[in-house]
Amino acid sequence: MTTEHKAETLGFETEAKQLLHLMIHSLYSNKEIFLRELISNASDAADKLRFEALSNSDLLKQDAELSVKIDFDKEKKAITITDNGIGMSREEVISNLGTIAKSGTAQFLESLTGDQRKDSQLIGQFGVGFYSAFIVAETVEVRTRRAGEPADSATFWRSNGESEYTIENIKKADRGTSVTLLLKEDEAEFAESYRLKSIVKRYADHLSLPVMLLKDTDTATEKSTDKADPQTPEYEAVNDAKALWTRSRSEIKKEEYIDFYKLACHDFEDPLKWSHNKVEGKLEYTSLLYLPGRAPFDLWNRDAAKGLKLYVQRVFIMDDAEQFLPLYLRFIKGVVDSNDISLNVSREILQKDPAVDSMRSALTKRCLDMLSKLRKKDSEKYQAFWDQFGQVLKEGPGEDFANREKVAGLLQFSTTQSEGVSQDQGLEDYVSRMSDEQNKIYFLVSDSLNSARTSPHLEIFRKKSIEVILMYDRIDEWLMGYLQEFDGKQFQDITRGELDLGGLEDVEEKELQEKSEKALEGLVDRIKTVLDDRVKEVRVTHRLTDSAACLAIGEEDIGAQMRKIMEASGQAVPESKPNFEVNPKHGLIEKLNNEQDEERFEDLVEIIFGQASLAEGGHLQEPGKFSERLNKVLMKIE
Repeated sequence: MTTEHKAETLGFETEAKQLLHLMIHSLYSNKEIFLRELISNASDAADKLRFEALSNSDLLKQDAELSVKIDFDKEKKAITITDNGIGMSREEVISNLGTIAKSGTAQFLESLTGDQRKDSQLIGQFGVGFYSAFIVAETVEVRTRRAGEPADSATFWRSNGESEYTIENIKKADRGTSVTLLLKEDEAEFAESYRLKSIVKRYADHLSLPVMLLKDTDTATEKSTDKADPQTPEYEAVNDAKALWTRSRSEIKKEEYIDFYKLACHDFEDPLKWSHNKVEGKLEYTSLLYLPGRAPFDLWNRDAAKGLKLYVQRVFIMDDAEQFLPLYLRFIKGVVDSNDISLNVSREILQKDPAVDSMRSALTKRCLDMLSKLRKKDSEKYQAFWDQFGQVLKEGPGEDFANREKVAGLLQFSTTQSEGVSQDQGLEDYVSRMSDEQNKIYFLVSDSLNSARTSPHLEIFRKKSIEVILMYDRIDEWLMGYLQEFDGKQFQDITRGELDLGGLEDVEEKELQEKSEKALEGLVDRIKTVLDDRVKEVRVTHRLTDSAACLAIGEEDIGAQMRKIMEASGQAVPESKPNFEVNPKHGLIEKLNNEQDEERFEDLVEIIFGQASLAEGGHLQEPGKFSERLNKVLMKIE
């Protein structure tokens, strides 16, 4: 028996009200996208019905020809978009239409800038396409019945897009969903046949589902020989109804690729690049991969829905087939259509299918090649990609050993020679600028770009004009744990261990260093006595030119960046002590070496050590005592 539901009036959440207001008032420059979004939703509903019909063929026994129908009434200023897809239950209506972008509405609202044009471009990231109907509609009505459910279990939803909506149980003869838009007074143009036809041709011509438009009554009456029942509405197919990816690349225009991306991936912005490829032979499949122009709000949620739309022999299987690309490429959108995967496919079977493993490997390489071509041909566009997705791509070397070198070639960084340059530098660029004597790629990891640029560890490198890569993203230290070399050159963290510049130092320099180390052996022992167990070792260094001292971490110790991340997440941090290095040429160290007053000597050592800790982005264990010592020394200055 069907449960009876009385009509209810429910209110939108506060955030949803704000978002609805934006939808209605900010997209004035591109109002026609509402039809694209509603047709896209109808197409998704048809795909989902086909998938469920694989295990329950009864769902398609009646009305097996899936399509989208568009009705319009010029006098009533109304449009209705109807599909015979999967439909929705009452609970699904409340879940899908009663809340807006429930997992990301707050983040969306925080992203708003106040600029209507820029704000409107964010909307596509939050899955709120249905609500674009309110751009042109005074009121929106939805009638829906889920496939397989009885006629009296249908649901009616109605709202004017302000603060609330009504929902009630109704009877509906057919499965599927119809969305009726009662247009605003100044939006009557959308209830015209020519206007609707032009929008469908632009946005949905490549859709595999036929879009049927009600024939204009004026045109229909001209056909006097037509003996059809005058009460039966007539429709005409508007689109080609041939999936874009099944067509030859040579016959597809650039605009068609872009429009298909926006429709299939629910995005409002153009993609940066795409790759359309058909594979024949042992494996047969077609792929159409897109590189989006903007990161979605849930990019950093590794558990969020991601992956390609999967079709098997033109039959839709799933929206987010994540098995075809590694997680570090989760920003790639598109379609893969295979002839070699069984139709009785499920997620579990899909993961074990050897054909999927082969396709995953090939599609991964295709994505990396697409990025490589973009980087070489259009550095500005690649920089735009990098700004949005660079940190995710940095996960690659740790997750994909087979393609580690390829991914490394796509990475971008700031360097000591890129100050004032708008674009980051690739590792290939760095290697091409290396001198013949340099056999390592030098890098430094810090909390921010500014702190990296002012690090004392850079002093000797600036003096010798040696370029250093500056890393400051949270993932960078983790990344370098997996990236050991590039193009045959080993990476060297300039903050770890003792500095060895190899062929970049001459024999005379090394002799002078050895002499100064011997001359300051007594000072090193005195400093070690003061600092005691707070440091692993005290030593003379030649990496400094302007600073008095610095801290260097051991070769096997975790760095400051990783230590902070572990502490913030509540993880146990392995105990490690830094090495304290002093600059023998600095006047303060020379003064320290001549200091006979042990109390003053201790104060100076503690101050220099504290300054070195701060320069590394660390914190003082006893800041009050540090200030006290500093003030005491300053008071004695004449």
